[in-house]
Formats: sequence, structure tokens, C-alpha cells
Amino acid sequence: MGEVFTKTELRDAFPETSQIDRRMRDLRDRGWKIATNRDDPSLTSSEHRFVAMGAEVWKPGQSKAKTPASSVTATQRREIFEADEYLCRVCGIAAGEVYEGGVETAQLDVARREVIRPGAKVATEMITECRRCRIGGRGGQADLAGLLGRLGQMSQIERDHFSQWMTLDRRDFSMMERLWGQYRTLPAESRKTVRDTMRRA
Repeated sequence: MGEVFTKTELRDAFPETSQIDRRMRDLRDRGWKIATNRDDPSLTSSEHRFVAMGAEVWKPGQSKAKTPASSVTATQRREIFEADEYLCRVCGIAAGEVYEGGVETAQLDVARREVIRPGAKVATEMITECRRCRIGGRGGQADLAGLLGRLGQMSQIERDHFSQWMTLDRRDFSMMERLWGQYRTLPAESRKTVRDTMRRA
């Protein structure tokens, strides 16, 4: 485990196997962990790292995925997309939009997400993700119990503000937050000017 390889090396090693990309997705669906440069920044865009072995697919009965995508009906898929407003719930991109800094367009799909519920129960729920986030975020969990606990510790004003964000389904940045964002993008000399101005105020 931990070996780095490229798709070209994989194709050369298994010349009789067609559609290498699809075969790798099949392995991931069966529990195999294969990292890309989205998971491991030390990898180049053409490299992959073997992290952990999943089901022993060469054994009878082990080649079937536990949760095949075909188990989601067209009706269920449409309902999930509608509930998520046809947006990737990880990065917020919509189907057909171009990723920032590139020419690749987003493709939405339905993914399964483990959710830690109150009482330490773990449930699997369906969520809309773009292909890039789905590949890069496999194995992650959503901590619903922890989120509910932290919300319970908020003041009423904070809860009201959070409720507004939920209603809009987006974060409404305050003027101070927008100014902070602008300040952070300034060069060092300009940041010093802002600090000096604030001290004199």
C-alpha cells in the first residue's frame, strides 16, 4: 500500500482491460481507496496512490458493489436533485457550469453520505454532488449530532442569523466580513497602511 501509479502504467500492466477509469470507479464502489491529487496534494494530476484494499473482487460473490448506483431510481434521483436545488452540496456548482480556472464543466450525480446522528447512530443519506467532489470526498462523514449540539450553544441572535442563511440557502456576508476579505487580498505594504490608519482613528 502507498504505491504511486499513473493510468498509463495501469493500462500497460493490464492491456486486456478496457475502460480503466470505469474499472477504478468500480473498485472504489467496492471499498478500495485510491487517492488522486485532490486527496493528496503531493500527487500530480496524472498520478494516483493505492491507499487501502476493499472487497476481494477476484473471489466469487465479492465483485458486486454493496451500493450500486443503479439502486437509485430515476424518480428518486430527480427528487434528490430537486431537494438540493440542482446544486453540488459540497462546492455549490450547478450542472453544466465551468469550474473556476478551467474548461471542465460540472456533471451532477447522486452520492451516499454517512451522517452521524444524535445518539451516535450512523445513517446513510443521499446527496447531490458534482463528479469532482464525489471522487475527491469519498469516505467522508457529516456530523449532524455535532452541528445540532453547537447550534444549541448559540445565542438567540446567532440562531436568528443562522436561520436567515438557511432560508436563503446561502451565507449573507456582513459588511465587516466583506471588508476583511478585501483587506486579506491586499499586498503587505497596503495592509500596513490599513493598520496604521486604524491605529490613528
